[in-house]
Amino acid sequence: MKKVLTALFGLCAMLAAAQTATLTTDAIRVRDPFIFADASSKTYYLYAQAGNRAGSGYRGVEVYTSKDLKTWQAPRPVLTLPEDSGVAMVWAPEMHVYKGAYYLFVTLTFRDMLPIAKPVDTPNWPPMHRRGTWIYRADSPAGPFKPLKNSSHTPADWMALDGTLYVENGRPYMIFCHEWVQLIDGAMALVELTPDLSDTQGEPVRLFSASVAPGAKRGEKESKVTDGPFLYKSPKSGALFMIWSTFIPGKGYCVLLARSTSGRVAGPWTGHTPIYTTNGGHGMIFKTFDGRLQLALHQPNTSPQERMHLFSLVDDGTALRLEGK
Repeated sequence: MKKVLTALFGLCAMLAAAQTATLTTDAIRVRDPFIFADASSKTYYLYAQAGNRAGSGYRGVEVYTSKDLKTWQAPRPVLTLPEDSGVAMVWAPEMHVYKGAYYLFVTLTFRDMLPIAKPVDTPNWPPMHRRGTWIYRADSPAGPFKPLKNSSHTPADWMALDGTLYVENGRPYMIFCHEWVQLIDGAMALVELTPDLSDTQGEPVRLFSASVAPGAKRGEKESKVTDGPFLYKSPKSGALFMIWSTFIPGKGYCVLLARSTSGRVAGPWTGHTPIYTTNGGHGMIFKTFDGRLQLALHQPNTSPQERMHLFSLVDDGTALRLEGK
């Protein structure tokens, strides 16, 4: 009995140590990083798909916390999907505060296929898995998050991903990607959400296609990617910007900057100028507690080497640029 108790105490001590362990940013593998800066607690929350971390043992989303963006507390689960959910992969979690609650937007890829034909009949074209963005709600940024409905907020017959939230004049919208795997020329889409985010209202509309990127491939059957939209409204001018990612021949995975000429989420969106071209992307923008504007992205775009990188941004009211560029 004494040996059993000793072993149990040892296990408890190990678990406690794991929970209090700190990690440096370069030790954390993360694709599609998303940071929420919680002003009330002066804490940064970094959301990541659990599958990034070897040995995580579950499908879902976890969060790392930090006070300085340099050292992070070991991750804690905020969303754990049931074993029988049919989910094969979890992508691009991001967390938004809306009307006093916390909402997790997560892309889920399921094992089953959509009952539609591939747009290109070649053996190496990716399979047509069911894929979409789901929305979960919690009363705390640390979760636990629960689904708002038992289906995706993106259309069931679309391969969709990377949903993000933008609120305009009190009306919530989701901007998301309509997958190149289904379209060849991937699209950026917009749909209005209900006031409580529990569903969508109206049909999605296309904002632009991936082929607007400078240097994008032009072949009718060559894939063109839309990834990772994030919207930012300049407090200096009221201009509305979007960053998004794509692949440009000769540059690799990039972050592009677009601007809405109307100042509204419906666009038109123009510019599409590369602002980061070093094999990294799927960025988001946040402010540090001392007021610095930051771009977070993963780089390189190669598994399992992905790490989060932070860059200072300059907002001059007419454009965004990396500091020093």
